[in-house]
Amino acid sequence: MQDFNDAIDRVIGGLEKKNKIISPEEKKIVAYHEAGHAIAGWFLEHCDPLVKVSIVPRGVAALGYAQYLPKEQFLYTTEQLIDEMCMALGGRAAEQIVFGKISTGALSDLERITKMAYSIVTMYGMNDRIGNLSFYDSKQPDNTFTKPYSETTAETIDSEVRLLVGDAYQRTLKLLSEKRQELELVAQELLQKEILFQNDLERLVGARPFEGLTAYQAHTSGTDRSKTQSEVAAENHITTPTGAVESGEDTPTAAEPGTTPGSTAGEGPTYNP
Repeated sequence: MQDFNDAIDRVIGGLEKKNKIISPEEKKIVAYHEAGHAIAGWFLEHCDPLVKVSIVPRGVAALGYAQYLPKEQFLYTTEQLIDEMCMALGGRAAEQIVFGKISTGALSDLERITKMAYSIVTMYGMNDRIGNLSFYDSKQPDNTFTKPYSETTAETIDSEVRLLVGDAYQRTLKLLSEKRQELELVAQELLQKEILFQNDLERLVGARPFEGLTAYQAHTSGTDRSKTQSEVAAENHITTPTGAVESGEDTPTAAEPGTTPGSTAGEGPTYNP
């Protein structure tokens, strides 16, 4: 199992850089940064909580990474997208709260947040000032760019994007300030062990304050998939007659008292796959 986990880490985060020595100060910043993501995702309802977080240096520039298991879905609400933005801002917010200054470690987070915010405003029609308009052109080639709106609208878009990201950042700062004790617990455990899993997070800060299983818990328990025919039959106590698959015909059963030939007494009909 350890070899399997190491292989996953190598694919997601790259090769472990055992020769990359980072200072204790940098390691502490990385730990609190990743802990900020973890706490934000744990206490925001529409986020996918982490499966695993590591502060072991990997790849060319990664000093830490978090692994998530998103739910299988194709449509997202405004609330879900904003919660995802807040979780992505959790690392930078944690640095601001703990150290009173920020670092360049949030580069990939900011890139993702910026794209998400512009998509909310210009593609999905989720902004009140812009309205139900989408400036996305699915037929436009990838290497070309057109701006089908005026300079005034462009200024409005930039203003709304900054407002959206600013509100998300303030919300994240407020959440992590309220959960400062949990943030400290996760960061200190991460500094000590370097790798934490979802069950470690639940042990440290308690269960998520929302109903239902996380995507990872549902996956490991097998409840995130459709049931097979045999499982449905077993749950409903439905019998499968021998030979029905080959013949494609119902197998007659002996009639019980009070029933007619070809029917069964009990809760459900005879199951013919």
